Amino acid sequence: MDRKNSGEGKVVCVTGASGFIASWLVKLLLQRGYTVNATVRNLKDTSKVDHLLGLDGANERLHLFEAELLKEQSFDPAVDGCEVDPAVKGTLNVLRSCAKSPSVRRVVITSSTASVICNKNMSTPGAVADETWYSDPEFCEERKEWYQLSKTLAEQAAWKFAKENAIDLVTLHPGLVIGPLLQPTLNFSCEAIVNIIQEGKFDVANAHILAFEVPSANGRYCLVGANGYSSLVLKIVQKLYPSITLLRSNFKDGQPLTPHFQVSSEKAKILGVKFTCIELSLKDTIESLMEKNFLHI
Repeated sequence: MDRKNSGEGKVVCVTGASGFIASWLVKLLLQRGYTVNATVRNLKDTSKVDHLLGLDGANERLHLFEAELLKEQSFDPAVDGCEVDPAVKGTLNVLRSCAKSPSVRRVVITSSTASVICNKNMSTPGAVADETWYSDPEFCEERKEWYQLSKTLAEQAAWKFAKENAIDLVTLHPGLVIGPLLQPTLNFSCEAIVNIIQEGKFDVANAHILAFEVPSANGRYCLVGANGYSSLVLKIVQKLYPSITLLRSNFKDGQPLTPHFQVSSEKAKILGVKFTCIELSLKDTIESLMEKNFLHI
């Protein structure tokens, strides 16, 4: 398949398009020739839309829609006529809009490892999490892990709705996602890197496109290119930027960014997902953060 022109003549919808992953997804979809219907909360907020309008191909093939996740039917115009919604945030409102449109062939939801790893298995030494793991809502409540709980309940609701309405659904579960920023605001994962100093960019966006374009794609996919530790991140940053002063006292050697278990991405690799090495991802992230004045070295 000619990946560069694989989307020519096809219309897709990306929700929450001003976000970190979604912005890269819009960029890559436009590069592949897709026409993109992108939703944002407020079309008048230039900090959310200007970087999208400046993308190559945006003038010809990018259409912006104002839509609110909590407002039912607000996604109907954006989804109408689309073949796929590659970046659903896990809301039933979006799925209902997709169910109304006969042209939608597959829905790809951007979930998180938060709906995979938060269960009693995470305390088992040497455990390896994969797509067969599910976060336990009761366990999340006991630990007051409200973000994990919300992601878990959202995914459960999505799968239930998809089965009841015969929707071809795929869910992607990235961990900490880093890389250069397209949007002018700081996302959570890159903010974590900033905090460590004073996990890559295209990989997750490409995974969304593969999840749509590859006919055999199905079920859940964990997207974790490297099981990293804060001490490892610090060592890489120190090597890349020897002059930087790091607050090593805040990070004990071997202290993980995630719990003491591994996350397998073997299923994602079979799909065709290729992960950027952590060294290059960190370098690209830091340079982007400096360029946008979020970080000063």
